[in-house]
Amino acid sequence: MTACCHGKKGLRLKHERTFDPAYGTAVEVSDGIRRLTCRNPSPFTFHGTNTYLIGQREIAVLDPGPSSEAHIDDIVKAAGPDAVRAILVSHTHMDHSPGARLLQARTGAPIVGCGPHRAARTLASGEINPMDASADADHVPDEELKAGDTFSVGKTVFEAVETPGHTANHLCFAVAGSNLLFSADHVMAWSTSIVAPPDGNMRDYMMSLERLLQRPESIYLPGHGGVLRDAHGYVEELRAHRLGRERSILDRLTDAPVSIPDLVLQIYDDLPPGLRPAAALSVFAHLEDLAERGLVSAEPNVTLTASYRRPS
Repeated sequence: MTACCHGKKGLRLKHERTFDPAYGTAVEVSDGIRRLTCRNPSPFTFHGTNTYLIGQREIAVLDPGPSSEAHIDDIVKAAGPDAVRAILVSHTHMDHSPGARLLQARTGAPIVGCGPHRAARTLASGEINPMDASADADHVPDEELKAGDTFSVGKTVFEAVETPGHTANHLCFAVAGSNLLFSADHVMAWSTSIVAPPDGNMRDYMMSLERLLQRPESIYLPGHGGVLRDAHGYVEELRAHRLGRERSILDRLTDAPVSIPDLVLQIYDDLPPGLRPAAALSVFAHLEDLAERGLVSAEPNVTLTASYRRPS
């Protein structure tokens, strides 16, 4: 689950939505790197989940997608029956990680990358996690990578880059000796990423954006949509967009309590009703961060159903 919402025109980003998924075809996106897009299009996955095949005779498969035998067939056909040496996973959402177990059953390759699914914080009293259905609670890697850890497949060396925010366990993968970064769902050209507490955390997300700005990679290969070039410029735009959203929320808060659905109607005035729940999660993530910083108060506590106001 990836896409979020935009709202007022002044906060709109310039996204790139021109993308041919070429279903069933392994499309070369860089030297030795091919992309297979799963047939799982939706308002939250764009045209589908991107799976990457890295290498020639010894192949790493990154994010094998949902539990789809048809997509696994495409992966095995493109890679060859005996070439898959490792299965890398960026994070534990149902559109990215369940396919790892299916692919492992077919190839015997180890599952490497993010750890088991976890929330960014514990649930408040009476709180229900709205992201439970999108989480892959069955994911258990053979090898868990932490920040700065490297993993080699053939001649390709991957570096794990911790980028929590979209999920608490989200990883990007840098390719040593190149300007490429597999950005998964942290940074995508077609849309912003959903940051939904308690699984996601806005402060973590913003810090992860800053972390990427300190790195040298300039081309990102995302989990959905096309290749992102001039990555740093776009990450700066994402950061400015989130700060603008924060200001927009604060501008609408007074000493009178207001609910998240009411804020969504004010901020996302042109949003289709079907996308309002996703917008509510984004507003909630900002409010949680603002509450931690003492800039807003919640009644009775910081949850999706609480009321929020400026502190007196």
